[in-house]
Amino acid sequence: MNCIIVDDEPLARKAIQKLVSQTENLEVIASFNGVEASREFLVKNTIDLIFLDIQMPGVNGIEFARTISKKTLVVFTTAFHEFASESYEVDAIDYLIKPVKLERFQKAVEKAQTYCKLFHTDTIESNIENITDDYIFVRADRRMFKVHFSDILFIEGLKDYVVLYLENQKVITLMNIKTIHDLLPKSFFVRVSKSYIINVKKIDSVDNNTVYIGKNEIPIGNIYRDFFFNEFVTRKILNK
Repeated sequence: MNCIIVDDEPLARKAIQKLVSQTENLEVIASFNGVEASREFLVKNTIDLIFLDIQMPGVNGIEFARTISKKTLVVFTTAFHEFASESYEVDAIDYLIKPVKLERFQKAVEKAQTYCKLFHTDTIESNIENITDDYIFVRADRRMFKVHFSDILFIEGLKDYVVLYLENQKVITLMNIKTIHDLLPKSFFVRVSKSYIINVKKIDSVDNNTVYIGKNEIPIGNIYRDFFFNEFVTRKILNK
C-alpha cells in the first residue's frame, strides 16, 4: 500500500515517515507541506492512503478530504482532539493525535489495508436475507453469516461498505450504513455518527464525545449527540 503525507510542519512529516518505515507493506511516495501541491500530485497519481494534517494554512485538511477520490483513504494526524467527530463525517479511516505512537499508528494502517483490499476486489457481495427479531443473514466473502443482534458490538460504515464488529470476528459486506441501520432493532441500536452504529447494551462508558465499547473508542457526531443522550442515556436504557 502506498501513501503520501500532507502536513505543514517538517518535524511532523518526519515523524510520520519514521512510523511508516517501521510498518510492513506501507511505502511513502511523496510528502507535502500543504494541500495545493498534494492536490496536483493526486491528479496525476493513484494513492491508496493519505496521512493528513487538519490545521494548515489555506485549505484545511477536512475541507480537502471532501474532495478526495473515494478510493483514496484518509487518516487524519493532528494535535487537536476537538476535530475527531467532524473527521468521521468525511469518511476518514482514523484520527491520530500527535505525537503518534507506533502501536496506534499500525492499528490505523491495518484498518486502512483492510479497506484497500476491498476497493481492489470484485468479489464482495451484498445481500441480507431472513431477517428475524433476533438475527439476520449477511452475505460476505462468498458465504452467508448468521449474525445475532445480541452479538454485534458496533457497526462501522466507510463509503460503500459496512463492518459488523462481533466479539471474536468482523463481517464485511458491500452495503451503505443507512441500509443496515433501517433493518436493525431501534430499541438498542442507535446511530451515533455518520460512520457508526452502536449496540447500547454493549457500552462500557460514555463521555460527551466518545462511546467506549471494550478497547474501541467510537466518536459521537454533533448532529447525533442530543438524540443519543436523550433517548439512550438519560432514559437509563443502558441499565436494562
